[in-house]
Amino acid sequence: MNIQPTPLPGLFEVSHTPFRDARGLFERLFCAGALSPILGERRIMAVNHSRTTAVGALRGLHFQRPPAAEMKLVRCLAGRVLDVAVDIRAGSPTFLRHHAAVLSGDNGRMVVVPEGFAHGFQVLEADSELLYLHTAPYVPQAEGGLAWDDPALAITWPLAVTDLSGRDREHPRIGPDFEGIRL
Repeated sequence: MNIQPTPLPGLFEVSHTPFRDARGLFERLFCAGALSPILGERRIMAVNHSRTTAVGALRGLHFQRPPAAEMKLVRCLAGRVLDVAVDIRAGSPTFLRHHAAVLSGDNGRMVVVPEGFAHGFQVLEADSELLYLHTAPYVPQAEGGLAWDDPALAITWPLAVTDLSGRDREHPRIGPDFEGIRL
């Protein structure tokens, strides 16, 4: 696994080369040993899968507050998405900056989203499937979200948003009193 830092400290992109032969391919989706420089003592506590059918659909921007803050490893298994992570760590030198990466079933890239980041994605190909590995269990009372179209974040989504959940539609814009997450 090739681990590449991004301009946002703690956020990484991971790539690898799958083994291909006449039968198809084999690839390792997770290796605790190879990812130990990032994971440290964290353990994977939950694995989730999503399929989003509509091109232009958007999920996010989601996060969990401490003490349920989590690191997420996000991988696209099929289709193609624009994956976005926003630094909302209080006091971070990159506070409210975001990083976007195209993840696809073909490129096999993974994004490692640390605690203190909001995460979301927009579907660029129909029937896109994502696999998420989480280092903390889901706690409904700790969930939070940011408005996907908040001008304070200046995220350029490549397509018109065609589908958005009611929950994601209700996420607040960042106000002047937003200090972020203290980890």
